[in-house]
Amino acid sequence: MKRRQALQTLMGAAAGAAAQNSERPNIVFILVDDLRWDALGCAGHGYVKTPNIDRLAREGMMFRNAFVTTPLCSPARASFLTGQYARTHRVKGNGDNAALSHGLSSWPRLLHDSGYETAYVGKWHMGTDDSPRPGFDRWVSFRGQGQFDDPPLNIDGERLTRQGYMTDLLSDYSVEFLKKSRGGKPFCLYLAHKAVHGPFTPAARHAKLYSEQTIRRAASAQDSLDGKPMLRRPLEQMGKKKGGGGGVGPSDEIILNQMRCLTSIDEGVGRILEALEQNKTLDRTLVLFTSDNGYFWGEHGLGDKRAAYEESIRIPMVARYPKLIRRGAKADEMALNIDIAPTMLEAAGVAVPKPVEGRSLVPVMQGKPRGWRTSFLSEYYMEQANARVASWEAVRTARWKYIRYFDLEGMDELYDLQSDPLELRNRIADGGASAELNRLRKELEHYRKGVPA
Repeated sequence: MKRRQALQTLMGAAAGAAAQNSERPNIVFILVDDLRWDALGCAGHGYVKTPNIDRLAREGMMFRNAFVTTPLCSPARASFLTGQYARTHRVKGNGDNAALSHGLSSWPRLLHDSGYETAYVGKWHMGTDDSPRPGFDRWVSFRGQGQFDDPPLNIDGERLTRQGYMTDLLSDYSVEFLKKSRGGKPFCLYLAHKAVHGPFTPAARHAKLYSEQTIRRAASAQDSLDGKPMLRRPLEQMGKKKGGGGGVGPSDEIILNQMRCLTSIDEGVGRILEALEQNKTLDRTLVLFTSDNGYFWGEHGLGDKRAAYEESIRIPMVARYPKLIRRGAKADEMALNIDIAPTMLEAAGVAVPKPVEGRSLVPVMQGKPRGWRTSFLSEYYMEQANARVASWEAVRTARWKYIRYFDLEGMDELYDLQSDPLELRNRIADGGASAELNRLRKELEHYRKGVPA
């Protein structure tokens, strides 16, 4: 009798666990490197074809105002994982952050500890150490930036060279993980592509794609920089011979190659959605696609990222999960990369730890964003090898942006994004904007006190 009762208790517990798991979404998080917010078909790009990413937006939600709190690879990636500002997690640049990154309290690690099966596939890029990080059952990564063709990979701690194109290989490993049978256990895939980062090498099959297109630069590519003394300062005075990521921006061919690289990513998204459909898990999976920062195409004479202007801090973000998101929904609320960690944790029913500084996007996904943020803090810490853009912190509202440069006197900037979306007219010395400037300075001070320095 006792054995029967014990067996019934065990069966009841197992059934309860299975029921709980069926309520918890699977998660697929796809992170692209250096993809602009407006470089997708669903964002209105003139010639780029991204049918599978567009499907996520069509069947889910497009976040029309998504941003990173630091527009640089390593800090942004740490913020995606932790939900913290760079000044908190301390990954402030692209240097050797291996030791720091091993100790990050990441949301996939918390999901793993709560019963999820987890996989990290792709670019880690917080130092050159590619060894497995805590919290992942499956690990496929590579050292530093990696390479596009025939890349060396670290597969669960073993370094192997694989034949093929990096984006395709990462999609292969992702699909393999998704197709694995796991007895109803929820899964989390974190896929971080190398593309569309330099050296901007497309797959051979896409090498001539878009060759007939003419690149049309934004009017801000002709910015005189009269209102941007930070960009006009002589770098020799700082002991630097040249700045980083500056000049006239990337060539037309580099821009085309970025979009050619994106095509392989989009094909991989299609394969992921197909695998989820085959497993009958698509509608039980929260799929979110985004980028680690934007990228300048010559605006203000810039290439790369790092600066506080829109092309750098703004990112694409689309998500699909029918349980929370109405088909074809669009969100105008300001969504940040530090919001990803609390979003995934809340969706999975895992408590959000206090060190997280972002806000869960679940209410936005549900169309109930009451009391949502009306501004946010963004920051950047200058790297010695990239001196053109100085260290800054900025406050952006729906209409205004105030940029303060840490170490430069008299070079701050203020823009009215409503009347000047290209950020051509610095209003910092305009008496008519003094009230707004004072308000934003107070708001910046509020953020500085509320976020640990």
